[in-house]
Amino acid sequence: MKDLTVSLLQSKLVWHDPAANRARFDALIGRIAVPTDLIILPEMFTTGFTMDAAANAEPMDGPSMQWMREKAGETRAVVTGSLIISENGKYFNRLVWMTPSGAYQTYDKRHLFAMAGEHEHYEMGQKRLTVELSGWKICPLICYDLRFPVWARNTDAYDLLIYTANWPDRRAYDWRTLLRARAIENQCYVVGVNRVGEDDSGHHYRGDSCIVDPGWRHVLFQAAEEEVVHTQTLSAAHLQDVRAKLPFLIDRDDFTIS
Repeated sequence: MKDLTVSLLQSKLVWHDPAANRARFDALIGRIAVPTDLIILPEMFTTGFTMDAAANAEPMDGPSMQWMREKAGETRAVVTGSLIISENGKYFNRLVWMTPSGAYQTYDKRHLFAMAGEHEHYEMGQKRLTVELSGWKICPLICYDLRFPVWARNTDAYDLLIYTANWPDRRAYDWRTLLRARAIENQCYVVGVNRVGEDDSGHHYRGDSCIVDPGWRHVLFQAAEEEVVHTQTLSAAHLQDVRAKLPFLIDRDDFTIS
């Protein structure tokens, strides 16, 4: 396990315009000044958080998947974020983990935001995803999943927890607090990547993308309310030291999610 370099892309999103959003992220990726292992985009990075799934969904061989494949190949980094996918007549808020080789894995959002009617337009995910990168075990989740700690509970399954989001500013305190809580209770690094700006539904987003330390409650990075490209290296030795000094995960409860 070696150190892991991650790049957070906090951006405005153009409503229902995948081509414009891909162009925006082209420019932001171009601002990454050092080699990186992982590029993280917000939730529904091609459209904004919309319930108009039918008008905005793409197939798994669509232009946004091709774009992710191209960006991963060009940067030699994993590119991840969620987008609206149409598959077998159903719609998914699907996170794609795209590797430089073009191989990918996916995670469908488990907790759909009922207050916005997300559960009426998208299919619920059935299983969590854990991926490996540079010796790190990584669990990527999506936005509202953050409110459900059981779904994220660490059973020595991962070293880094990622939340890609469209989290509005009226609940910004919750976002900041829960990201810290997930890092403390799971003894892992936590990265949250949110958007900024306003969507066509009138929701305002202040960003607050951040990186949280695995053990000492430190916020290693906190984005302001602006478009941000931030790259930072996470220390594997520090993570191992935290877990060795306070190995409380050995006392965790065992349970099964059904």
